[in-house]
Amino acid sequence: MQIVLAWVKRVAWQRRLPKEQIAETHATILTYGSYGLGVHGSESDIDALCLGPEFASMAEDFFVVLHNMLKSRPEVSEIHCVKDAKVPLMRFKFDGILIDLPYARLHVLSVPENVDVLNPFFLRDLDETSWKSLSGVRANKCILQLVPDLEKFQPVLRCIKLWAKRRGVYGNLHGFLGGVHLAILVAHVCQNHPKGSLNTLVANFFKTYAYWPWPTPVMLQDPMLPAAGYPSETRSLMPIRLPCSPHEYCHSNITRSTFYKIRTEFLRGHNTTRDLMRPDFDWHFLFEPFPYSKKYARFVRVYLSASNQDDLGDWVGWVKSRFRSLILKLEEVQGLCDPNPTEYIDVDVTEPHVVFYWGLQPGRTNLLDIVAVEKDFLKNIHNGFQGSPGRMGLLVVQASQLSKSSQLDFGSGRRTKACWKNLDYNLPRIPVYSQHLPNYIIGYVDAKADSKYPSAGG
Repeated sequence: MQIVLAWVKRVAWQRRLPKEQIAETHATILTYGSYGLGVHGSESDIDALCLGPEFASMAEDFFVVLHNMLKSRPEVSEIHCVKDAKVPLMRFKFDGILIDLPYARLHVLSVPENVDVLNPFFLRDLDETSWKSLSGVRANKCILQLVPDLEKFQPVLRCIKLWAKRRGVYGNLHGFLGGVHLAILVAHVCQNHPKGSLNTLVANFFKTYAYWPWPTPVMLQDPMLPAAGYPSETRSLMPIRLPCSPHEYCHSNITRSTFYKIRTEFLRGHNTTRDLMRPDFDWHFLFEPFPYSKKYARFVRVYLSASNQDDLGDWVGWVKSRFRSLILKLEEVQGLCDPNPTEYIDVDVTEPHVVFYWGLQPGRTNLLDIVAVEKDFLKNIHNGFQGSPGRMGLLVVQASQLSKSSQLDFGSGRRTKACWKNLDYNLPRIPVYSQHLPNYIIGYVDAKADSKYPSAGG
């Protein structure tokens, strides 16, 4: 916060504003996402929004002046400007914690620290980019206001997020459910069962969405909005309306393949939790990792590399933002595919890289022309990329080959070539807290380990 306050006063001085106005001007930082909802964990990134006054521009003041100020700080590392995303932002590590920081410019001369982002006064005449940047913060605030019992909502959402990650249906860029999708789905169930226990809410979550009549949209009950007349959303297979606005829906990359898997996992979750009230209910089965290497006979191996770690971060982020087009192409030539969101690392490769393994279901033919698919996708990802492009390669591999070189199933067998970026939740662990962010856990150490060597999540 102090960095942002110093930044906005510097910008005001550069704009030659009167001294009295410089003294009074403010900017602020608001958190949202998992951290804003109070359901963050050791592996969670922090989504934070920088709100600045009307004289502070994005192109010059945010991406140049604030960027340079942050880069000079010892707590900040690995800082990148992601200018060509749907929501432009800066991404960096603060005290080792990954921060995504977009920017919104309000039409005021000073942004109060406790600014009400739902107040129409602050939302007037916003440009499109600022409006998109604000949507996450506004959605968070509405969800927190609309859930009947926050102390029930938070643990249920934590539970559902863990389930989604373990079952391979978490990650918007891969066509699955993102954090805001799950938060609204859970909040909807909490609204419909305000007196339910935690177990009841979890069971009702799966029961509700196992049989939900998609594409009927999911929307929260909001007494501040009209009860009827919502516009329909026909572009999404699973429309989920953002709270606080009858005209906006969550951005979604869901395709036929990921829609099928999400629905299948909802149904499996429902069948699993039917007996949830039994005292001997086994939670382990609900969170059992998705058995990729048993489910699929073939995989598409997506290999991304760059000359250094900084370039790799930019390159992987860009390619992942275009993954939907690759999934659609594979559906077109092959049928269904299952884009496993987990990033792997091949320990035998020295260059900076990540690897993805996407399951292929038997389609019209087993002779997938992966060269043509790769050529088509390369055109897509090289169009518009402004950084130093890395390398990308696609390869079809058999499950029998994978069993010798990697473990795709969390917690199964030895980790030989590829590794999950997940913690072993079976080990007793002691949390290590950030020195700069209150109540934020940056990692864990084993109960018997030396606390000087904390794990940051894998």
